[in-house]
Amino acid sequence: MAVQQTQALPPQYVEDLQKDYGTQLTALTTSPLDTSKFAPTVAGQDALQTQAASLAGSGVGAFAPYITQAGAYSGPSGYQGFMSPYQQDVIDTTLSEYDTQAAAGLQGIADMATRSGNLGGGREGVMRSQYQNKSDLNRALLQSGLLQQGFTQANQLANQAFTQQQGLAGLVPALQQGDISTLGQVGATQQAQAQAQLDATREANRLEAYEPYERLGYQGQGIASIASGAPGQYQSSVVPNPTPLQTALGVGSTLSGIYGNIMGPYRTRTN
Repeated sequence: MAVQQTQALPPQYVEDLQKDYGTQLTALTTSPLDTSKFAPTVAGQDALQTQAASLAGSGVGAFAPYITQAGAYSGPSGYQGFMSPYQQDVIDTTLSEYDTQAAAGLQGIADMATRSGNLGGGREGVMRSQYQNKSDLNRALLQSGLLQQGFTQANQLANQAFTQQQGLAGLVPALQQGDISTLGQVGATQQAQAQAQLDATREANRLEAYEPYERLGYQGQGIASIASGAPGQYQSSVVPNPTPLQTALGVGSTLSGIYGNIMGPYRTRTN
């Protein structure tokens, strides 16, 4: 019993297009795609960022010298560095003048005793003793007052210096932080520009690498449209900034689907 077989085949020119498309597809996908030309690349730190990092490292503990110096201005002996180098000269001169005036007072007592006829008498001795005791007390009070005045002034200067060192301990790190921030921001801008250039180069290389796939996909869609008799719309398989793996998988799926659409409708048989 004879078997009748019916087979619907496309026109010859469609067959030729399909064969040519299959040959190109095989040739294109046989060799792996070199993705190294558009592999993601990270821009290195800008020189200003490196400088900022270095300054941040060296600036750690920058306050320490000022705290140490402030400590030298505190405590029982903190005032000593602020004592006037002329203080002893002032004290000596003042006391010398006082002694001169005190001696003049004793001479006055002697003159008075002479006029009264009691020179060398007991009354003169009592007056001299009382005068000398009071003079010595006043002299001691004068000297202690001068010493206290010098100490008070030196202590005030020490406190002022202590406060200044405390201020510097906070000011210096703050100024350094300002420099670090400025360097970091400008460096980040420079790095972003370098990254944008790398990304643009990567994107250009990627588009160049996938151009044959894009062209073949467009051709395959056109063949499918011709074979089906219906106009088709080609949708690009290359989108901005995909990963190489996503693009490769997307192109492979697209080409596989197109090839199946082209060959499928004409492989029906009737037995």
